[in-house]
Amino acid sequence: MKKNTAKMKRSAADKIFTVCNTIFLVAFCVITLYPVLNTVVLSFNDGIDAVRGGIHLWPRIFTLQNYKTVFSRQNIITGAYISVLRTVIGTVLALATNALLAYVVSRKQFLFRSQLSLFWVITMYVSGGMIPTLILYRNLGLTSSFWVYVIPGMISAFNMMVMRTYMEGLPGALEESAKIDGAGDFRIFVSIISPLCKPVYATVALFVAVGQWNSWFDAMLYNRMSPEYTTLQYELMKLLSSVMQQGGTANPGAPGAAAAVTPVTVRAAATVVTMLPIICLYPFLQRYFVTGMTIGSVKE
Repeated sequence: MKKNTAKMKRSAADKIFTVCNTIFLVAFCVITLYPVLNTVVLSFNDGIDAVRGGIHLWPRIFTLQNYKTVFSRQNIITGAYISVLRTVIGTVLALATNALLAYVVSRKQFLFRSQLSLFWVITMYVSGGMIPTLILYRNLGLTSSFWVYVIPGMISAFNMMVMRTYMEGLPGALEESAKIDGAGDFRIFVSIISPLCKPVYATVALFVAVGQWNSWFDAMLYNRMSPEYTTLQYELMKLLSSVMQQGGTANPGAPGAAAAVTPVTVRAAATVVTMLPIICLYPFLQRYFVTGMTIGSVKE
């Protein structure tokens, strides 16, 4: 009788926990998704009407004028092309170089691995400053070129340390057995280590890709006078600045533009254009990303 009573109590407690947990998760999803959905709705709403407020999950006056304003900018296509190019090339090169460096540093037989790791950690907190960096890039011939987006970001101390930590957790017997079979270090890295590092590779790739896609300050700093190397984010930033300065239209000469475009709606449209590629990419990396984020949580 006592066992049945205890079981009923546990069953009632489990039901209460399930209900409370479900309510909490639903509320959390609503709180998380509402700002995104509201931004999408504002991007499709008439600008003057949006100033009145009261728009939540459905546009009151549907229009595509905000997106027309965004995509009508002169260098927007060039900026999108450069942004895609820097994201793809920068991510691939950063992943390859950081993985190779992490593999070398993760080997126990590598001399000065602790000293070098300490040196790289210091670089995460101390830098030369903006002006010395600009002078260095100019002397290296990186300014007014596409490679200023790629080469400086090929090595990241943080990404390298994340990969190194993951590689150190792999069984050492795999490398030992491969060496007995006559495999060299490069063959071990390509055929054994890299296939096991897909989770951390996906995590770092997502970090690098998001950083490359969202970056605009380097375009303004190093390629401001080279419109052929402009980026999508930089063009959208200039568009928002022009809309806010002109008080309601990015193209004052366009008929009807001032009646349909405001900084609020143009900002929403620019935000949607910016985040859409990353949202489309994330589901393909989500499985590996969750696994990669748990590295170091369990040790043998």
